[in-house]
Amino acid sequence: MKEKVQEVLEMIRPSLQADGGDVELVDVTEEGIVKVRLTGHCAGCPMSTMTLKNGIERILKQEVPEVKEVVQAD
Repeated sequence: MKEKVQEVLEMIRPSLQADGGDVELVDVTEEGIVKVRLTGHCAGCPMSTMTLKNGIERILKQEVPEVKEVVQAD
């Protein structure tokens, strides 16, 4: 599943990079929890939670049905 998640993140990445940000895959648990780290402008952006939930999580769940949730890594 980690490989599938990484492939989808590669599809999403150009949109984030266009705004000066990026996303880094930290971990994928057996329970379907994807941990990512938002970097660049995304890291301090007040809209980062919306990007994470309404953007990245929505697309990942659509493309990889095993994904249950996407969370920001510490």
